[in-house]
Amino acid sequence: MADSPQGTEKARGRVKVETGAKRVRLYLEHQLVADTLRPLLVWESPYYPTYYVPAKDVHAELKPTGASEHSPSRGDAQVHDVLVGSAVAAGKARTIPESPLPELREAVRFDFDAFDWFEEDEPIYTHPRDPYSRIDVLASSRHVRAELDGVILADSSHSMILFETGLPPRYYVPITALNQDILRPSDTVTHCPYKGAAGYWSVEIGDKLREDLIWFYRNPFPEVQKITGMAAVYNEKVDIYVDGVLQERPKSKF
Repeated sequence: MADSPQGTEKARGRVKVETGAKRVRLYLEHQLVADTLRPLLVWESPYYPTYYVPAKDVHAELKPTGASEHSPSRGDAQVHDVLVGSAVAAGKARTIPESPLPELREAVRFDFDAFDWFEEDEPIYTHPRDPYSRIDVLASSRHVRAELDGVILADSSHSMILFETGLPPRYYVPITALNQDILRPSDTVTHCPYKGAAGYWSVEIGDKLREDLIWFYRNPFPEVQKITGMAAVYNEKVDIYVDGVLQERPKSKF
């Protein structure tokens, strides 16, 4: 991700650090672990940031485990158990007091999946929202057809195209435009910090089951309500034609 001139961000190697403007709180079993007005957004990978919390804003007890972890860019982290009330999150916090990144020396990294996180008063899932990512959902009359092994998966002239920073366009079509004969239910559920909880269908063609090729959001977040009642097929894994033109299969983290 390119560096931004905004904020107090500094880049060293592949890690970018920036002070956020949102109030961030996290809980363990409904008990407050930390509450800060100056969270640090840290891009440990190029795809999305994670939160580090200033140590002075941590309410829970951090108990060193004696274990450590090394990062070439962030330094040697000390692993801690998180204790608040009767709740314990074993080994779910890291401190890096001698980090080559000065901003991290007095901050705590909490494992995201171990806690309930809030930005202001709204819950967030999977990872913090990237302030430099944008999503646009646009209605389109372009004809979209998805195929796999010569079998049509979806066919519609009424789609919503979702454009998300850093990802290929996603073509959402009405669920009724899917080939119902080959859809098989899936138990998979994933969470997107921008769109909400996604359910999936697998596809059965002949004697082959292709798992989780199609996804949908039953109750998407308000910002992307236009994709309610619609579904998308992985561009990376099937052939998609737009107005009769075969699209190149993109390469992405998916």
